Amino acid sequence: MLLSIIVPIYNEELNIALLYQRLKTILVSMPLSYEFIFVNDGSKDQSLNLIKDISKKDFTVKYINFSRNFGHQIAVSAGIDTCKGDAVVIIDADLQDPPELIKDMYEKYKLGFEVVYAKRKKREGESFLKTFTAKLFYRLLKTITNVEIPVDTGDFRLMDKKIVDVLKQMPEKSKFLRGQISWIGFNQTFVEYNRDERHAGTTGYTYKKMFRFALDGITSFSNFPLKLATWVGFIVSLLSFILIIWAVYARYFKTETYVDGWASIMVSVLFIGGIQLLCVGIIGEYIIRIIDNVRNRPLYVIKETNMA
Repeated sequence: MLLSIIVPIYNEELNIALLYQRLKTILVSMPLSYEFIFVNDGSKDQSLNLIKDISKKDFTVKYINFSRNFGHQIAVSAGIDTCKGDAVVIIDADLQDPPELIKDMYEKYKLGFEVVYAKRKKREGESFLKTFTAKLFYRLLKTITNVEIPVDTGDFRLMDKKIVDVLKQMPEKSKFLRGQISWIGFNQTFVEYNRDERHAGTTGYTYKKMFRFALDGITSFSNFPLKLATWVGFIVSLLSFILIIWAVYARYFKTETYVDGWASIMVSVLFIGGIQLLCVGIIGEYIIRIIDNVRNRPLYVIKETNMA
């Protein structure tokens, strides 16, 4: 059996050597062969050179170097497109997810589960805001979608080749892999763990990227925002109609108290205009994704690789 380990890399020069050592230690103790696929997603530091040095000493180490930064999910997708394993592990390079957990995942995989994902019990070294927003996002996503996407999980997981084959057939450009894997189905289970602090360096996931990632997840697996825009438009139209009736009544039947003024008009116009812009923005997010898929540009561009 061949196990493929996919590692997306973005400015992780301080973590690569230790990650490789820990992965190698656990894999040599398991009854299988393996390959590493490091995907360099436009790193600005010495990450690529470190990976090349390791690959010269270890023939199991492969690398893909992008022409620029395309994003975490695209980097993982490149590894999925090129891996050869009977099973595949996705793991980040920051060592927050312990490589030693792969052994527990593999034991459950041998019991007949096609997907074994890692579920976080605790998240060390992360701010309250990041932890709170992550929990809120996954519970919101679970509520508004009809796909059972597990909460408190990331991309760290082991999956069978049949899952990988289906992922290769999913052409959407705005990738949300954990949602896609849940949508595919099959027998899925989890192992629990306490997530460690980042070993070194700084995260590449800024709040801006996290917000974009959340939008990709929601718009890829739920039409709820569009339905919400419809209902909000209906409610605002109803309120506006009531306001019109009141204005006409006040003008002709309460002339002694009727005062010409701009405040009520401005409030009404700004309120309705704000709702309209919100609804147009929601629709625009979906249209952007349609345009991206119609263009059908490649997900990524490879500058160099040692993949056969």
